[in-house]
Amino acid sequence: MKLYTIGFTQKNARKFFNLLRDNNVKTVVDIRLNNTSQLAAFAKGEDLKFFLTEFCNIDYIHDTIFAPTEVLLKDYKNKKVSWLDYEKEFDRIMEKRNIESYIAKNYADKDSICLLCSEALPNQCHRRLVAEMFKKTLDEVQIMHL
Repeated sequence: MKLYTIGFTQKNARKFFNLLRDNNVKTVVDIRLNNTSQLAAFAKGEDLKFFLTEFCNIDYIHDTIFAPTEVLLKDYKNKKVSWLDYEKEFDRIMEKRNIESYIAKNYADKDSICLLCSEALPNQCHRRLVAEMFKKTLDEVQIMHL
């Protein structure tokens, strides 16, 4: 399985959609807790779904089971928790949600998925953590950050 990750910030629409198309992404899985923010511009929930399906022939799924809790996200943004503490708490949340079974049940038959979040880089973004969970759960997952 090819598993891509992408953040929409610091990318214009042309670059964003071309990256997805050029890499033959078949499904974008939006793992943001909130996909309706006005700050999301072209990546706002229903608009993004329309652009992906109508112009790129890419399926769109908004799957918040992969999102952090609102409390964890706020605490991290407000610098109440470090990235290391965020990772540990995020892993606990995913374990409670039985995420490995969920991935195996819902995504094992898909190929060329792209996990979407807002952060420009994957280093300190939960999409990298989710991608690593996919790799741990499914056979032969190749992760590429766009």
